[in-house]
This record gives sequence, structure tokens and C-alpha cells, in this order.
Amino acid sequence: LLVDAASGAVLAADEPTQPWYPASITKLMTAYVTFRAVREGRITLKSPVVMTKNAAAEPPSKMGFKVGTVLTVETAVKIIIVKSANDVTVALAEAVGGGSEAAFIAEMNATARALGMNRTHFNNPHGLPDDGQVTTARDMAILTRALLTEFPEYRPWFRIYTLQLGKKTIRNHNRLLERFRGADGMKTGFICNSGFNMVATATRNGRTLIAVVLGAYTAAERNEFAARLLTEGFAASGRGG
Repeated sequence: LLVDAASGAVLAADEPTQPWYPASITKLMTAYVTFRAVREGRITLKSPVVMTKNAAAEPPSKMGFKVGTVLTVETAVKIIIVKSANDVTVALAEAVGGGSEAAFIAEMNATARALGMNRTHFNNPHGLPDDGQVTTARDMAILTRALLTEFPEYRPWFRIYTLQLGKKTIRNHNRLLERFRGADGMKTGFICNSGFNMVATATRNGRTLIAVVLGAYTAAERNEFAARLLTEGFAASGRGG
């Protein structure tokens, strides 16, 4: 699916409402719910995110922080965008949910309904395998537009290519950020059931396009699909080159 971020106009589509496992692009909703909690004053970007035993037990991809490690909300969100760390995602969900991951997941689903993501359901905040966790390309485009329009102050976070944490340098899985002119977001995902997913945004001459690719066979293929969609979209507009 290819969508104009400003107008919501669909520029290209192939089975945009086909249910699919989101994998780690789920974390776009985790970020959205967190940003809304900050906007509403329930938390701040400096609020603590504590690595609990429950969070630390999540399977990879993960940071492997020890139980009791304390991060800020800002650092946690940046880690889940760049590294897609599942342990940090659960810790963040617990922090935003007032100590309850379940409460956070309930808010994810309520938010999806409010945004009009009619074929999306979340059972976890990270996208690890769950047969009941589904979305569509259309729904992910709706969510991405909401992120871009409602929270423009966080747009730079989604184009972070490398993140330095102590001695660790973390590289984003979104290779378009380094290779595609104008690329500025958003998130990749992979589990066996989903294949390789991607929500990619790019901006040229002030125009932002959103490409959603679900179910590619390889990471290279999803990158190529997304780049092709974006390139054709800018070329068709006559304003992107």
C-alpha cells in the first residue's frame, strides 16, 4: 500500500485489507499510545521505565538488561524503534499502563478502534507470535498517518539509524534510512508467520509518502518493494524526482 501522508489518498494498493500478522510493526502502536500518555500528562519523557522480571523474560530481539535496570520513557521508545527490543517494550508497556501490561494492551486496542483500524487486534505490545494479533496494510497506514500528524515532534526519532547506549552501538533494521533519498521512518518487523514487514516513509520536496509492505520473503525484498513504491509515488506526483 502507498498512501500520501497529508491527504490520505491511496496511490497504490494490493490487498490492503488482507489480515496479516504485524510482527514488530506492532511497536508503532506502542509508541503512539506512549506519546499520547505523555501528551495527556500521565507520564513524561523522563518518567522511569523499570526492567521487571516479567519484561526481562521476553525472548529476542532484546537488550538483555538486568532486572531492576531503570531507563527513561524517551530512551525506551528510541530503543524499541531502533533495536525492536521486546524486553524494553514490555517494560515500557508496564510503565505506561500503571504497572499493568494488560491495561496497556487494552489501550492499544481501544486506540485502534478510535483510529478506525477496523481489522486490527493486539494481544501483546511487541508483535511476537500470537495467532490473535492481526492487522492490515490499510490499518497500519492509518496508524502511521496518525503518528506523523499528531506527533510531529517525534518524527526525528523514527529516522534514527544508529543509537549509542554505553559501549553498544545499535543499528536500525530499516536500511532505507541509509540508502533511500528522503527516507525518514518508520519500522520493520519479522516473525516466521508474517514474513518480512515494513512501514516506510520518505519525504521529498515537502511531500511525505507512506509505504506498507507485508509478507515479503526476505529483508532485501521488503526494502526493494518499499523503495519501488515510494519511487513510483514521487515520480507520479511530478514533484519528487
